[in-house]
Amino acid sequence: MVFKKKKILDNEPNLVKLKYVKLGYHYLVSNAMYLILVPLTIASAHLSVDDFVHLFNNLKLNLMSVTVCTALTVLLATLHFLGRPKQVYLLNFSCYKPEPGLMCSLEAFMKRSELSRSFSEESLAFQKKILEKSGYGPKTYASQSLLDVPMNLTIEEARKEAEMVMFGAVDDLLAKTRVNVKDIGILIVNCSVFNPTPSLSAMVVNRYKLRGNVLSYNLGGMGCSAGVISVDLAKQLLQVQPNCYALVVSMESMTLNWYSGNNRSMLITNCLFRMGAAAILLSNRSSDRRHSKYRLIHTVRTHKGVDDKCYNCVIQKEDTEKRLGIALSKDLLTVAGDALKTNITTLGPLVLPLSEQILFFLNLVGRKIFKMKMKQYVPDFKLAFEHFCIHAGGKAVLDEIEKNLKLSKWHMEPSRMTLYRFGNTSSSSLWYELAYAEAKGRIRKGDRVWQIAFGSGFKCNSVVWHALQTINPTYEKYNPWMDEIDDFPVNVP
Repeated sequence: MVFKKKKILDNEPNLVKLKYVKLGYHYLVSNAMYLILVPLTIASAHLSVDDFVHLFNNLKLNLMSVTVCTALTVLLATLHFLGRPKQVYLLNFSCYKPEPGLMCSLEAFMKRSELSRSFSEESLAFQKKILEKSGYGPKTYASQSLLDVPMNLTIEEARKEAEMVMFGAVDDLLAKTRVNVKDIGILIVNCSVFNPTPSLSAMVVNRYKLRGNVLSYNLGGMGCSAGVISVDLAKQLLQVQPNCYALVVSMESMTLNWYSGNNRSMLITNCLFRMGAAAILLSNRSSDRRHSKYRLIHTVRTHKGVDDKCYNCVIQKEDTEKRLGIALSKDLLTVAGDALKTNITTLGPLVLPLSEQILFFLNLVGRKIFKMKMKQYVPDFKLAFEHFCIHAGGKAVLDEIEKNLKLSKWHMEPSRMTLYRFGNTSSSSLWYELAYAEAKGRIRKGDRVWQIAFGSGFKCNSVVWHALQTINPTYEKYNPWMDEIDDFPVNVP
């Protein structure tokens, strides 16, 4: 043991030197343009007044060339600014926090499962084991229909649940932003398994009396990444709708998502999903920039549905006893990892500093062309983002992403604490995570936020935000964390 310790200590000076060499390399590449300008600035400082007069006289002799070049520059600049897509701003968002009476601890969950008389002893033991390893705390929420004895799994109860979480989130959002509902021109609601008629989006239109020509969309069956898809759809619509607000509502229904059979691959969803919803208000009005929290930078969507293994890894179907449920394949983590790899390969060139892109390219050339035996270089995304909101789908998924992207405990804290406090709320979980970062006072003006989610199909989707202001948690209203933020983080087994 002493020998090993000495060996490590002997190597420490080299590690320190390599660390500073890498930092110097990143600084050199990232600031190359400024470093090039230094000698030019020094040279111009030594020019005399006569030198500038001589330069001006030369330009007078080439007046036609100067005029043409200036006109061409102005024309190109005008075309550039006119052709740019409209900026999309996130005015604010809100996450629904249910009443304390809807809290569902592990003990309460198991008690309701036993009283339902739907499961064998083996299935009950399996569910308890899943819950103990889930990373969930004792205060996640379930719908009233699942807490009732006996369970009341009807479409009427599902509607009540949807109205409660959707309207709760939207009410808080409208109270924050004070936007007139008649100014909302785009409405997008996403919920994967509950798609009634009239639609969930029609329920929102009816409740808030939105205008008759509102562009209303209802996305179903798209899994936990549908929230990012909704933001991307809103962005596309805001590019062509002048001076418009877009309301995005992300939720999932537990009432009709309950599986009452004994197929283990389907029992997992019973254990993981919890109740929640988020409402987001986007705008393309330039006047809203100073009031907005974030500016939308990128949306990147990856779809692996062409592959049968990816397509079937999360699928709603009936078991051998004709009981409906959602089956999770044992290949889920592998599929999610492959989808993440594809997504970040697309996102990387858009967000990573040039220094990281060069290192990645050289590593790729060495491995693929020169057949050099070296590990694949994983770019350091901590150089591109200050905050990470990774879909709180489960402890195993978060563990894998933390390891593969080499993220710190601090970076993973919003995702892990959301999983602990609220559980997997499907497409809305990303917003509980961002709300956590805001409640902790971590968001500073200029910070970049990466939200990434996975969904059935199989999909991996990303959205990148740029903070337009420093978020002061003291003035944050309707944040679901504010009344208990000092209790976090906690140690999660």
